[in-house]
Amino acid sequence: MCGITGYVGKRNATPILIESLTKLEYRGYDSAGLALLKSGNFNVIKKTGRVASLANEVAKKQIDANIGISHTRWATHGGVNDANAHPHISSDGKFTLVHNGIIENYENIKNFLVNQGYTFASQTDSEVLVNLIAYHYEHRTSPDTKNRFTESVRKALIHIEGTYGIAVLGKDFPEEIVVARKGSPLLIGVGKNEYLVSSDVLGFAGRATNVIYLEDGQIASITCDNCDVITMTNSPVGIDIKEIDWELENADLGTSKTYMQKEIFEQPKALENAIRGRISDDLSTSVLNGLNITPTELRQFDRILFCACGTAWHACLVAEYLIEKYARIPVEVEYASEFRYRNAPLDKSTLVFVVSQSGETIDTLQALRESKRKGFKTLAITNSVGSTISRESDGGLYQYAGKEVGVASTKAFTSQIMICLLIALYIGRMRDLSFSEGREIVKAITSLPNAIRDILKLAPQIEKIAKKYSHYNDFLFLGRLSEFPIALEGALKLKEISYIHAEGYPSAEMKHGPIALVSPECPSVILANDAEITPKVVSNAQEIKARSGKIIAITNTPELFANIADDIIAMPNLHDSVRVIATTIPLQILAYYIALERGCDVDKPRNLAKAVTVE
Repeated sequence: MCGITGYVGKRNATPILIESLTKLEYRGYDSAGLALLKSGNFNVIKKTGRVASLANEVAKKQIDANIGISHTRWATHGGVNDANAHPHISSDGKFTLVHNGIIENYENIKNFLVNQGYTFASQTDSEVLVNLIAYHYEHRTSPDTKNRFTESVRKALIHIEGTYGIAVLGKDFPEEIVVARKGSPLLIGVGKNEYLVSSDVLGFAGRATNVIYLEDGQIASITCDNCDVITMTNSPVGIDIKEIDWELENADLGTSKTYMQKEIFEQPKALENAIRGRISDDLSTSVLNGLNITPTELRQFDRILFCACGTAWHACLVAEYLIEKYARIPVEVEYASEFRYRNAPLDKSTLVFVVSQSGETIDTLQALRESKRKGFKTLAITNSVGSTISRESDGGLYQYAGKEVGVASTKAFTSQIMICLLIALYIGRMRDLSFSEGREIVKAITSLPNAIRDILKLAPQIEKIAKKYSHYNDFLFLGRLSEFPIALEGALKLKEISYIHAEGYPSAEMKHGPIALVSPECPSVILANDAEITPKVVSNAQEIKARSGKIIAITNTPELFANIADDIIAMPNLHDSVRVIATTIPLQILAYYIALERGCDVDKPRNLAKAVTVE
């Protein structure tokens, strides 16, 4: 979940590394550091806290060099302090390294290295790896071995169990960076007489137009004018250079105060991007060529399994309702982190979807690999072109939502639901969904972005409500049927960015336990936009009111809650297929303004990082 950057070229590496780290800070902000190599010496500076603290420290030193590596940390092994910050230097002083991932067998390796005389200055697993590289360099079979820097890294990695994305400098190699990856993203930006290294293409913004996506089990040796890639078995690999589509990767803050605010208000455009080119000419179905599967093949599947984590898992729960309703196919939703360990029996006619905004979520990636290992057709829904999941899946659909920087997902979530609705429509029209029903859904889909633009105009009203409730420390979120996953997502958003304890439940389940939490100090957010079951939800609200619980109702029938709810956010009447997407918007805005009122950093909430690349 950390961010890695590197530079080798003709320019001063220092400002380039700091700029890249700032762009990657959403990946971790416990500490940051950089290492520069000049005149045979390492200059290492690291600091707990945000990248800005590191930048201030670096500015005092006024160090310049043409090669360097840097890192912004989300702590796994070892506490948050300067000693555990990256980069780490081998105890013999010959190598320095930055690492993203987890080394599972680090204790055994550390014990071996201690017996060999190596010492350790931190509690991290990463320091074990840099000392292991030093060990293999010291014990190489021949001092004349070609590419002995790369070879020392390769031999060290053979012994590593776990995941890694690394960048390494060696004192004896003043013009070379060695990088490698397994289970953690690492990209190489190609410039003119320079190369850049990053965990995310965003780290190259404004500095490279082309990129090399390093694959798992690959090691690259980079100088200012050359890049060689080999496998773990020391076989050379041909380099595939791809052009970066910066229109998709744009992540400027613009006039917004925060990325979360910007991304909440970008949702109409994000949804338009998800829809664009995916509606049939007769406006009765969707066109999903990216699935790489023919209609005949698709009709052979009679069960769908979704795997995802966090917010994406909530999107999959919504997909279950949509696909079962409109396509009439049974759907199951699994936590990706549980899937490969559960050994759940899967019928041969099961189609698997994995969903990940970043396309790098390690649990979801491992679920994809487990599904493919067992011979199942596995498709992906992701927002990141060229990501590992997008490259390893059998097919899939890009969200085209644009770069999402805020840790708490907003536009990616609603975009994921839209993609799932397009899938439900596509399969439904193949089966028993009529032409006229298809056209009704398409009409709802294409009109949704403008409906959400109108809902976003409620932000000032919701801000006032947020200020009223910002001092409470417990919330309940309640919804029925497809609004239950939205209640879960609303509770998650509030937890993530305001640190308020919040729980989501089906409305009718409240009386089976959660009603014990109801009190004047625990407000309830009630979702009631489904005409068929709204009377039932009103009854649930009455039960809360009878116990002096405060109620915020988000409903398209505000008159039914006029004498029950303390506050009402009135929603438009929308088609059943898109209603849940619209219902999400007020919950995002509510969480956002509550967090701001409590003085929280909404873009960088504590203990969280955007891309979860460790198990």
